[in-house]
Amino acid sequence: MRFLNEALLFILVPMKANQIALVTGGNRGLGLQTARELARLGIRTIVGARDLEKGAYAAALLETEGLDAEAVHLDVANPLTHTEVYSYLESHHGKLDILINNAGIWKESETSSSHALGSNRTSSLPMEILRETFETNFFGTVALTQRLLPLLRKAFAARIVNVSSILGSLTLQSDPSSKIYPHKVFAYDASKTALNAFTVHLAHELRDTPIKVNAAHPGWVRTEMGGEEADLDISEGGKTSAWLATLPADGPTGGYFHLEQRLPW
Repeated sequence: MRFLNEALLFILVPMKANQIALVTGGNRGLGLQTARELARLGIRTIVGARDLEKGAYAAALLETEGLDAEAVHLDVANPLTHTEVYSYLESHHGKLDILINNAGIWKESETSSSHALGSNRTSSLPMEILRETFETNFFGTVALTQRLLPLLRKAFAARIVNVSSILGSLTLQSDPSSKIYPHKVFAYDASKTALNAFTVHLAHELRDTPIKVNAAHPGWVRTEMGGEEADLDISEGGKTSAWLATLPADGPTGGYFHLEQRLPW
């Protein structure tokens, strides 16, 4: 009966007090905006950054806005930092309520004289670009999530948000009538498709627990990665992840969303 009463309370009033969130790649762009969105909800938000000094600067910036934030050294592609973050979270907070797997890289544009979006170079893409992209966008993200799951299980009802992209949708990528059909960026797109598969499989494994796992498409946002031609302001970039991070008990799991709308896999 006590568990039922607590579950009902969570449905009616999402619990944000004393919640701990970790945002990977949280020191700039979408990650920083997502951290800001969560902190505005009263969630203590931890900025994960490859450069701890930059992470600390981002956390300090959030604190100047009256928000509750801190920073940790975290390189998603480096498993040693996964262990460091686990130890930090365990000793300082004892649990993790929200994991936002935001960190990601886009390497293809570095090997082209123009922006890679729309330039299909699948047949000539260097394998090192493919491997490096997957190491951060997929393998590192999976490894970090697996490492932190014991702490997520200690939370009342944890949320895992994998920041994907609409470019990872095989349905839309193969539909000539889709707006993204002309845009083929193989390494990045494939890494996000793989991340979507991880979302589906992990959500299925955890389906009988209070933990929810979803994939987010933040939109084409004006950031360092998105470029100046993107159609969304950075202020909109964290909304989908923040929504999925604070879903009530009757919310979806194993889905792929943009601004509360389902996307096709």
